Amino acid sequence: MADQAEDSAAFEVAEKRVVGKKPFLSRRMKYAIRVVALLAVTAGLGFLFFQYRVPLGDWIESIVRWLTTSLGGFFDLISTIIKWMTDKLEALLLWPPSLVICAIFGLLGWWMRRLAFGAFAFLGFLLINSMLLWKDAMSTLSLVLVASILAIIIGIPLGILAGKNDTASTIFKPLLDFMQTMPAFVYLIPAIIFFGIGKVPGVVATVIFSMPPSVRLTELGIRQVDKEVVEAAEAFGAPPFKVLRKIQVPLAMPTIMAGINQVIMLALSMVVIAGIVGAGGLGAVVFRGVTRLDIGLGFEGGIAVVILAIFLDRLTASLGQTRVEERARTA
Repeated sequence: MADQAEDSAAFEVAEKRVVGKKPFLSRRMKYAIRVVALLAVTAGLGFLFFQYRVPLGDWIESIVRWLTTSLGGFFDLISTIIKWMTDKLEALLLWPPSLVICAIFGLLGWWMRRLAFGAFAFLGFLLINSMLLWKDAMSTLSLVLVASILAIIIGIPLGILAGKNDTASTIFKPLLDFMQTMPAFVYLIPAIIFFGIGKVPGVVATVIFSMPPSVRLTELGIRQVDKEVVEAAEAFGAPPFKVLRKIQVPLAMPTIMAGINQVIMLALSMVVIAGIVGAGGLGAVVFRGVTRLDIGLGFEGGIAVVILAIFLDRLTASLGQTRVEERARTA
């Protein structure tokens, strides 16, 4: 008994020593080391940037050239797929008579919102047809829809990943800032090099330019879901994917739909710019009006773009509003 008491006492003393043992480096010491390392790196890079010219443009050009020669087949495949999607969608929009498409858009606006918006959609697209810009408008609409679909397909999964993983969110934020602040015309340069002149570089540049809102707002929607609801589902044994599909995504849907709305608006603005590089559509009409100083032609192209923008904006906004109303009825 005495031996057991001595052993237990020795064990308690050893446990107290282990528990009470201080770390090798305190928190302040670690913070000081980080500050010193950051200052050293900043000073070194600052000296190099001040004394020498950094050939960043040459490096980017070399990377683009290497990608063009090494992944030419991959870019050709992407070009073929995107061109097929845009051509088929444009042919589908141009196949019925223009009056039928105007009526379909009017009925869609009436069904999604109200009668006044349906009448506006019907008359607006009739106005586009009367200005002899129907084919250009349908070409722009097909480019916007294809680019928006691709941006949403890529952006929403990335947003879900960023909403559930802090490391991914930290990595994505500077990349998204870069994508949103870079001038829109800059995206056309590598797109032309990789895919040539035409619709494809316009779609690719539009996807890159319009994708950040879908990532940001999807992440915001996932993070705003009440944690208690998620914990309750996990406590009942729901697997992570089912929690995401049944709880997090439906609750975040209004915010996600707001991101989709912003994607479509940015895609429309970028597609007009892409008309400069041969993407066609209303962007080419506006560009011809600017280069020829033709006020009437530029104004007609601008009015057609405005009608498309209002139509797409109100439709996507009504989709998000419908989701909120459904949740309120089922609550």
